[in-house]
Amino acid sequence: SLLQEMLVVGLLSGGKDSCYNLVQCVAAGHEVVALANLRPSRDTQEEDSNMYQTVGWDCVELLARAMRLPLYVETITGEGREMGKDYLPTEGDEVEDLYRLLERVARETGVKGVAVGAILSDYQRVRVESVCLRLGLTPLAYLWQRDQAELLGEMVRVGMESVLVKVACLGLEERHLGKT
Repeated sequence: SLLQEMLVVGLLSGGKDSCYNLVQCVAAGHEVVALANLRPSRDTQEEDSNMYQTVGWDCVELLARAMRLPLYVETITGEGREMGKDYLPTEGDEVEDLYRLLERVARETGVKGVAVGAILSDYQRVRVESVCLRLGLTPLAYLWQRDQAELLGEMVRVGMESVLVKVACLGLEERHLGKT
C-alpha cells in the first residue's frame, strides 16, 4: 500500500459498501480500532439525508459487537444546508454532525484514518474529505469509483452475504426486500 499503515475508524452504516470497505482497509494493512455511526434524531428507520444511509442503523451495534470494536454514535441533528459542489463548513448542516463524531473518535482513540464506503457520490466524498482535512485525518475510500457490477461480483466471490433492507432504484421492488 502506498499509504502508511494507520489506526482507522470505520464509518459504518450497516450497508454492504461500508462493511466491505473495512475489509479493504485491513487488506491494505490498516488496523480498524473503532466504528462510528450517525443515526436518526427520532425513533425512525430512516432519516431524509443526502449524506447518510440510515436504514438499518439499529443493527449497527450488533455489527460492532460481532467485530469486537467500540462503536461511537452521534445523532443527526443538522440538515443538508450547504448543497454546493464544494462544501464550506456551515452551522446546522448535517456534515457538522460527522465533524463532531470524528473529532471525538480521533481525540479518544488516536485514529489517523477514516474508512468510508462511498463509491460514486461526489456529494458524500467532498463532505467526508472536508471533515477529514479539518481534523487532519486521511479518508480511505477503497471502493471509490469502482465498477459496481465488478465490485458486487467480488463481494459475492469472497463470501460476503448481504440482505436487501431498502429498495430505492429502478428494477427493484418491495418484493425483493429480505433477499440476499
